[in-house]
Amino acid sequence: MPQDPADGAVRASAPFPRSPARPGPAWWRDAVIYQVYVRSFADSDGDGVGDLRGVTSRLPYLAGLGVDAVWLTPFYASPQADGGYDVADYRAVDPLFGDLPDAAALIEAAHGHGLRVIVDVVPNHTSEQHPWFRAVRASPAAPERAYYVLRPGRGEHGELPPNDWESVFGGPAWTRLPDGVWYLHLFAPEQPDLNWEHPAVRAEFEDVLRFWLDLGVDGFRVDVAHGMVKAPGLPDVGRAGQARMLNTEVLPFFDQDGVHEIHRSWRALLDSYPGERIEVAEAWAPTSERLALYVRADEAHQAFNFQYVLAPWEARALREVIDASLGATGAVGATTTWVLSNHDVVRHTTRYAAGDPARGLRRGRAAALLTLALPGSVYVYQGEELGLPEVLDLPEEVRQDPAYFRGRAVARDGADAAGLPGAPDAAGLPETEASGQEGMRDGCRVPLPWSGEAPPYGFGPGGSWLPQPPAWRGLSVAAQSGDPGSTLELYRAALALRRELPGLGDGGMEWREAPEGVLLLARPGVLCALNTRSTEVVLDLPGRPLLASGPVEARGGRVVLPADTCGWWAGEE
Repeated sequence: MPQDPADGAVRASAPFPRSPARPGPAWWRDAVIYQVYVRSFADSDGDGVGDLRGVTSRLPYLAGLGVDAVWLTPFYASPQADGGYDVADYRAVDPLFGDLPDAAALIEAAHGHGLRVIVDVVPNHTSEQHPWFRAVRASPAAPERAYYVLRPGRGEHGELPPNDWESVFGGPAWTRLPDGVWYLHLFAPEQPDLNWEHPAVRAEFEDVLRFWLDLGVDGFRVDVAHGMVKAPGLPDVGRAGQARMLNTEVLPFFDQDGVHEIHRSWRALLDSYPGERIEVAEAWAPTSERLALYVRADEAHQAFNFQYVLAPWEARALREVIDASLGATGAVGATTTWVLSNHDVVRHTTRYAAGDPARGLRRGRAAALLTLALPGSVYVYQGEELGLPEVLDLPEEVRQDPAYFRGRAVARDGADAAGLPGAPDAAGLPETEASGQEGMRDGCRVPLPWSGEAPPYGFGPGGSWLPQPPAWRGLSVAAQSGDPGSTLELYRAALALRRELPGLGDGGMEWREAPEGVLLLARPGVLCALNTRSTEVVLDLPGRPLLASGPVEARGGRVVLPADTCGWWAGEE
């Protein structure tokens, strides 16, 4: 980026042009999409686990928050070995969450509130309890064996895994069946990888997509969208700690070029339905340029921008990621997505805290305003609008994340806990002092506090499947509603302005000159200033103040922006 070596000031640059829009309304190009982790959102029946009826009951809250769509994590029939990402039946609702009529009712109710619905699809692997894999276990002659990645072992008696691939959750990515053949599982052993070279697998998933499209969903978030195709011959990686390489290298089991043909076929299927149905790719790629390949005009509509999630709280680093993201997606005519937290990563208020929760909340609020001012689409993870921190002190007996238990087992056996601290799908971040419980994801999945002075804080008529901290009584929806200084009201105000101001959302932007540690970006009619420094900064900001994440004052015709604070001003068109 332009940088003066004498004073560290960030210089202005040429504007990013508006990306060429695809035909039609393209609602998804600047949508704010709210992620609902179903088991932790709202419980309707008192069993301590969130469910579909619970989500339906809280749709008025989401509509009032000002989001455009809801993304639901898996609610399909599953043994729940990995929070529902081990699917046993893609066309059935797990009784834990309700039934198929509940899903249909939720979709209809959401549409009635003006909200679109995106559901998860998990194509890289099934549950070991899926009928196909049950047949694999039952007979060496089962035709379903061709639907999975099975190989003979190495060694004199086939006692060694077929190659050196490692599970994202730690340890080898292979487990041996009783008849001696090994099966691949890039995640937990309960999640065998599918063989996408087999036409039956492709046909099955096309039918699954049609099933949910016919029920009325508006799109799919594709889990492990980078993983369905493996390199020919399944070659060794040659190094350990492979999960840490997801952001730096193309691995023989992830981000293979052949995966794009699958996404092109799915795009054609989605385009055959009315109403702009979309695909959102959860794709890990080593560069912004490789990630942009997933959102070419005939592939997915969006891809999660994990480079932004990984960026540290530092103006230069944030700008580099923003520039790279906008440049890469703009080159293929796509929109960019911005994500601060999700169900797989440490909540950003804790990531940014560096040991100081108050500082983490300040930075989290500022990051929200920066994010909502950027061109493209924004994903909000449930509870981030409440400023919820990561829960760092969960007792071991309540934990359920398989990444944690597999990592403990690997460590206990004295093997290499490959990629566990810092695996993106395990801890969510490279290992840092702020990441908390490395190797597990339960801390960001604690059920939401809605109201009341004691757990479960209105989550449901019973308890909650993970314990909620006592301090959350002051962070509930009820406690924050109507308080102009609360994080909830900050989000409500920001989302309302984003809808009201045509210069926000999809469109062009340019950087303005700013002191070291400060970002100043201009959107049509809006200026956004972010101070990442530990001290206040005085700026010349023309225009009317619109919204700020913390107290901002005028001093002698200039603006005093405190440390870790972001604000919006109505600027020139």
